[in-house]
Amino acid sequence: MSNAKERKHAKKMRNQPTNVTLSSGFVADRSIKHHNGGGKPFQVQKQEPHSGTSRQRQTKMMPHTQPEPNMNEQSSSKLTFKKKGGWKAGPDGTSQEIPKYITASTFAQARAAEISAMLKAVTQKSSNSLVFQTLPRHMRRRAMSHNVKRLPRRLQEMAQKEAEKAVHQKKEHSKNKCHKARRCHINRTQEFNRRQRKNIWLETHIWHAKRFHMVKRWGYCLGERPTVKSHRACYRAMTNRCLLQDLSYYCCLELKGKEEEILKALSQMCSIDTGLTFAAVHCLSGKRQGSLVLYRANKYPREMLGPITFIWKSEGTPCGTSENRQLWIWLHPTLKQDILEEIKSVCQCLEPIRSTVGLPNPLPTLFQEKSQTEMTDEKIGKKRKRRDDEEIAKPIKKIIGDGTRDPCQPYSWISPNTGITISDLTMEMNRFRLIGPLSHSILTEALKAASVHMGEEALEEIPHRWWIDVCRNTDSVSLHRRQEAIFELLGGVTSPAEIPAGTILGLTVGDPRINLPQKRSEALSNPEKCQDNEQVRQLLLEGVPVECAHSFIWNQEICKSVTENKILDQDLNRMRSELLVPGSQLVLGPHESRIPILLIQQPGKVTGEDRLGWGSGWDVLLPKGWGMAFWIPFIYRGARVGGLKEGLVHSQYKRAPAIPADFPDCPAGALFAEEQAKNLLEKYKRRPPAKRPNYVKLGTLAPFFCPWELLTQDWESRVWAQKGSSLEASPSGEKSDLRRCEVPHASTPEQPPQPSAEAVTSVTMESEVLDTECQDQPGTESVMDQDASENHVAATSSQLCVLRSRKFLKQLSTWCGPRSEDRRAARWGPGRGQQGLTRETCLVFVDHFPRALVWVSLSLLRRGSPEPHSMICVPAEEDLLQLSQDPQYCGPQEPRHNDPFKSVILKQKEKKKMEKRQNRGCAASKGLVAGPPEARQEAPTLGLWSGTLPGLTSHCSRALLGFVTQGDFSMAVGCGEALGFVSVTGLLDLLSSQPAAERGLVLLRPPASLQYRFARIAIEV
Repeated sequence: MSNAKERKHAKKMRNQPTNVTLSSGFVADRSIKHHNGGGKPFQVQKQEPHSGTSRQRQTKMMPHTQPEPNMNEQSSSKLTFKKKGGWKAGPDGTSQEIPKYITASTFAQARAAEISAMLKAVTQKSSNSLVFQTLPRHMRRRAMSHNVKRLPRRLQEMAQKEAEKAVHQKKEHSKNKCHKARRCHINRTQEFNRRQRKNIWLETHIWHAKRFHMVKRWGYCLGERPTVKSHRACYRAMTNRCLLQDLSYYCCLELKGKEEEILKALSQMCSIDTGLTFAAVHCLSGKRQGSLVLYRANKYPREMLGPITFIWKSEGTPCGTSENRQLWIWLHPTLKQDILEEIKSVCQCLEPIRSTVGLPNPLPTLFQEKSQTEMTDEKIGKKRKRRDDEEIAKPIKKIIGDGTRDPCQPYSWISPNTGITISDLTMEMNRFRLIGPLSHSILTEALKAASVHMGEEALEEIPHRWWIDVCRNTDSVSLHRRQEAIFELLGGVTSPAEIPAGTILGLTVGDPRINLPQKRSEALSNPEKCQDNEQVRQLLLEGVPVECAHSFIWNQEICKSVTENKILDQDLNRMRSELLVPGSQLVLGPHESRIPILLIQQPGKVTGEDRLGWGSGWDVLLPKGWGMAFWIPFIYRGARVGGLKEGLVHSQYKRAPAIPADFPDCPAGALFAEEQAKNLLEKYKRRPPAKRPNYVKLGTLAPFFCPWELLTQDWESRVWAQKGSSLEASPSGEKSDLRRCEVPHASTPEQPPQPSAEAVTSVTMESEVLDTECQDQPGTESVMDQDASENHVAATSSQLCVLRSRKFLKQLSTWCGPRSEDRRAARWGPGRGQQGLTRETCLVFVDHFPRALVWVSLSLLRRGSPEPHSMICVPAEEDLLQLSQDPQYCGPQEPRHNDPFKSVILKQKEKKKMEKRQNRGCAASKGLVAGPPEARQEAPTLGLWSGTLPGLTSHCSRALLGFVTQGDFSMAVGCGEALGFVSVTGLLDLLSSQPAAERGLVLLRPPASLQYRFARIAIEV
């Protein structure tokens, strides 16, 4: 008997009683015994000659000999029971005879036992499935699990018994915990604190985690995009309503010291050529927020560190002096480490301050956490009585701020020479951004100015003593009244773009949770406040006065008191439930929290000539611990929440570079490009070769990254080659040509010739504005010496940089685009000495910035949607000719390239297959020895260019000019728009070779396409 038959026989006999024996299809005991119906063996006796009487009930049979009259019965029985598992033939081919007589009582007992066993097997389940799960699939219904009447009637009784039995099998619920609390961790706060070790959570993290796709980036856990489809809805919110973002992950560096010392130190890291500096008049007074780009000390225009925004503490404080100033520098977390080290170097703040004041409570150590979990998880799953120790035990505090800080690591530094103190205030404040025309309306609806304390209650009973001290000062009360009046005027302004850019307004507000509406509503602007109001007109023209920019948020002691004395949500809800009239206003009086905040106006789109002011809004600075208390009221007033993706869309529609992706000349931008290329390459390799594009055949050398260094080097070599060919014919240019060709990548300090000075004087733009807005102080004398900058540029001309000089950018912007060239020339040209696009002016740019990039915006002429890493190319003459003849001409196509690596890769694959077949029988040790050399050699990928890249500019039929970093269909203009960088040398070569009517036309080609499309290039300043 095979194993399968044995298992089948055992399955049949599983629920049978011991006195029942079924045939197993073979004769296990090859004896001469036959079983009766009752399981008793028949006695084998010798056959007597005179047997056969009616009284004799026993049969007499021989073991292997059968009587002749029973041959037919034997054959019939043999045929009948052969396939049914009944009586089978014996070992010698003979069959056994069925008994002629049986005992009725014994036979009935045996059948009764079999019937009872059958009923037991039918009624008793042999599996864990329920009754409705035993039905065929076409008869099952979803409601059968809870509704017995959905089952067939023959099974309803059994299902009812199962349902009643399941109720008794449920575990007894704990009476002191609800269902939601039993599912959570035993100590939720401790669990949340543990999960913030590697990636910091914002105060709005739990709210975002329920509604957003979360990503771990820059050491934080941030919301990337909403889980619902909201791309168009977020754009409408930015355009017509309000979009809310949490920017609390931005870092803040605080500088304290004398104003002259701070300006003298920081002037080495910026240049007046790029715009306003730390010494701008409006910014220095604390009235406006400034923005600039920082470089390493005296390294402009190269070695850029990143963009920042800064705020000076207002001078018009009631108890402040102009000697000791306070400066906040806000920057992206990827730029923090480099900028902090450079600021410490220029300020000579190398001595750390070992102080724990203001630092958040650190996370418990691993040993402490284990001891706590052992005590709490001692008897998990068992009902235990509440011990007295648990009531007295100190509760674990929620981490507020940067909870991953090491208490032994310093976060403040002081300089013994200059007296400057640098403090890292990262995560010590919340920063929310409201974008859209209704942002100020939401602010005025959600926030109410704090009421002035006029009573004489006992100070011991009031937690907010600092506000009582403020209210005792009449000057502070009058200033608070002025700030409240200006804040109320914001509700009637149509758009935040009407207010001067970077306006700062300080304010102290009450608890916004008290004014929370019962239902979500939408705040609207009230234009009636703006009609015939002289105060509103003065606010729109001059902005907020300097005195009203003061806020108590600059005082760390007050912020700490506000955070510690915050009323809990459960206490606030308990007070609401105790009101006599449900839904009425909750009045806390002097016990209400007073929160100092700072409102900063964001200008939105400030470059170009179209859609100026789009994306403007307000930034709100709050003390830590109050994030959700302000977040929910903003949402209840109609604000829509966006994530990192919406922030990128906002910067793209403003045509502003995103941080850090669009800063290729800073360390953070280079690191971001490497990580992005790595992720895209892994994603590309996960797809099979037949389902991914072959970039070698498409002529795309770098589909996942932008080789800026190689691009600028190629254009520099091309221009030098053109110079050499043009100067060979003129005898006067031999000396200069030889002089320049000797050092093609690094010129001598004597090289900057007279044309550079002429160009600087000819393209001076807005020098009067810069002189009036920059204050002449001893600390600003060393902003940038012209000779030192020229020497440094000449010495480091081989390094990559981005052109950010406003003079040169405005000159390039004038040359690009025929549509606005006449208007710009009429606007800037006559009084400013603008020059046309000549060979000499192009040489000035090449001499100063031989390997420079410039930020450009591109707009497609026809259909098409640009993608990141798309190639910006120079159109040929026949392309422009065909476009002039046919306005509907889309663009040329790139001919398909050959793949020289395909045969090599296929041969390598075949070789590996042969080696595997040969090494199948080899020992494991030989395989280990042969493994490392193969691992060292990086295998080429089919579809990608392997090895060093050839010449970028001449690899395709159209010369490469630059790359796109942001690109998509723009809902603001109704066509495809792109942002990227192009080589300054290549751009000048393009503009000088094109006619004036077609100047600024370029070609765009996505990495996975052969189709070129026309686009117009523009430089917005």
